[in-house]
Amino acid sequence: MPTYEDALKLFHEWTQSENLRRHGYAVEAAMAHYARHFGEDETLWRMTGLLHDLDYERHPTPEEHPYVGVRVLRELGYPEEMLEAILGHADYTGTPRRTLLARALFAVDELAGFITAVAYVRPTRLEGLTVKSVRKKLKDKAFAAGVSREDIYRGAEELGLPLEEHIAHVIAGMQAEAERLGLAAPTS
Repeated sequence: MPTYEDALKLFHEWTQSENLRRHGYAVEAAMAHYARHFGEDETLWRMTGLLHDLDYERHPTPEEHPYVGVRVLRELGYPEEMLEAILGHADYTGTPRRTLLARALFAVDELAGFITAVAYVRPTRLEGLTVKSVRKKLKDKAFAAGVSREDIYRGAEELGLPLEEHIAHVIAGMQAEAERLGLAAPTS
């Protein structure tokens, strides 16, 4: 199986946009947190989060994403469990989310993007961010309007967690790597 360093190099080769890189890092951070929480393989979960949108910059259409990326990853020897999770994070593929890894990736993807948007409008970014603040922004349909609230709610449900607990886990995972995400509180 390829190493984390291999995955990071591949991610950087395929992903040039700083925003898309930060999204990959945010999903990776939340997945690593969940791997520790559930007692799973942290490296596998990290790589799954990092690589879930590998092909999105070059192949953003539903006809190609995430199929192109999965094909590349399969050729490079990444595990089928990861590939199935990546396919399952896009509802339109019709791939069932049979594993905890797949359910976690789906649950984390939209929420990590939403939490990033919330952090950007706060002077302290992720520092001190609360579940209550995220819930309040979720109710504001005009805020980060492109983020599917339905996917966020369904993701928590598929993980078998109350929404508040799920939000708390994703915040914690992202806070642990806030510097890398560009979401650490500015220093004065």
